[in-house]
Amino acid sequence: MDLALLRTFVAVHRAGSFTRAAALLGLSQPAVTSQIRTLERQLGRPLFHRRARGVTPTAVGDELAHKAAPHLDALLRITEAEREAAGASRTLHVAGPPEFLGLRVLPALAPLVGQGHTLRATVEAGAEATLDGLAAGHHDLVATTAHPRGGLFTVTALCDEEHVLVAAPYWAALVGTGRLSAEGPAALDGIPVVEVHESLPLVTRYWAAVFDAPPAARSLAATVVAPDLRAVLECVGAGAGLAVLPRYLCREALDSGRIVALAEPSVPPLRTWFLVVRTGSLALAHLARAHDMLVDAAVHW
Repeated sequence: MDLALLRTFVAVHRAGSFTRAAALLGLSQPAVTSQIRTLERQLGRPLFHRRARGVTPTAVGDELAHKAAPHLDALLRITEAEREAAGASRTLHVAGPPEFLGLRVLPALAPLVGQGHTLRATVEAGAEATLDGLAAGHHDLVATTAHPRGGLFTVTALCDEEHVLVAAPYWAALVGTGRLSAEGPAALDGIPVVEVHESLPLVTRYWAAVFDAPPAARSLAATVVAPDLRAVLECVGAGAGLAVLPRYLCREALDSGRIVALAEPSVPPLRTWFLVVRTGSLALAHLARAHDMLVDAAVHW
C-alpha cells in the first residue's frame, strides 16, 4: 500500500476535513480527495462519511487509522532524528495569550535557542482563533485555557492558575477589614473595575465562584479595558480600581504592598491551562522536546 496515500488518510482522519488536511500536507484539496478515493478503491470500502462540515470516519476508517497512524508517526520520528543528527535547525511556532507566553512559555523554552532552534510567538484574538490557527498549521504548540475536543488535537493539562481579587491600598482601606465578609460583594459597590474585556470575564467568573452571584451591573462597570493582563496590573497599581488577576502575575506587587488582596477565600477560583498540539506532531523531535520542557517547568508554576 502506498505510504503517501496512508499519510494523507491519517491527516484527514485526524483533521476531520479534506480542506484542513490539505493545508497541513501542503496539497490542494482535489489532490487529497483523489488520494482518499484511490485508497478507498484499493480497499473496496469507504473510509469516510462526507458531511456538510468535514468528514467522519467509517468503522473501517477508524480501524485503519488505529493500525497505520503509530507506524507513520514512528517513521516521522526516524526522519526527524536523522535531521537533528545532521544539525538541522527548526523553528517552533507557539501561540497563546501575551502574558502567559511572555512570563511562562517563552522563558521555559529559551534553552531551545541554545540547541540551534528558533522561536516565534503569535498572539491571537481569543482561544477559538488560536486553536483554528493550530489546526491550520500556523502554530505548532498552543497554550490555552480552552479544552478542545476531537481527534485533531492532543491536549495536556499544564497547570492551575489561582485568581485573586486585588486593588490598590486606597480602595482596600475604603472597603475596610471584614466588611467584605460581612456584606459580601455589596461592599465593593462603586469601586471602578479594570478588565480585559467589556464583558468582565474574569470578574464574572470570580463572582460566580466566590460570591455565588453575578456582579451587579449597576455597581460594577469597567472603567478601564485593556486586552493585556500586565496593563491591567499596572492600572490597578496606579489606583484605577479593582481587578481579578492570576496570582503568578501579581505576586510581586502583592508582596511589595503595591496592591492588596481584597479577599482570601478558603477555596480560591482556579483556571486550568492546557498545552495543545496537533495529534501526531509530537513525533517531531523539537516539538516533543518543547512539550516536555513546558510540562517539566509547569511543576514549579
